[in-house]
Amino acid sequence: MAEEEQEQNLEAIMGLIMNGGNAKSSSFEAIHAAKKGDFETADAKLKEADHFLTEAHNSQTGMLTDEANGKHAKVTLLTVHSQDHIMNAITFRDLAGEIVDLYKRLDGVKVEDDD
Repeated sequence: MAEEEQEQNLEAIMGLIMNGGNAKSSSFEAIHAAKKGDFETADAKLKEADHFLTEAHNSQTGMLTDEANGKHAKVTLLTVHSQDHIMNAITFRDLAGEIVDLYKRLDGVKVEDDD
């Protein structure tokens, strides 16, 4: 793998790790805001988490596109870690959304899936 390709691959991997970490942090902040009854901030933090996950998805898509085009990246422990990081962030974001909804219901706030 050429040095330039290695650098691009590392950038994509770091994009996954950083954006995954940011998404998880924003999700956690959403839960804390909902716990305090600050649902406006909670919703904003969930949207922020979604933004970070979109950025991570874009990095991942670039890596997958390269792979499909025959540019095979060397799979390293860092690559595996980045994939693990993003999957955990996605799971945490999904759970945070449910927890925020639960706090809203406990506070008497109508949530989207209420009838």
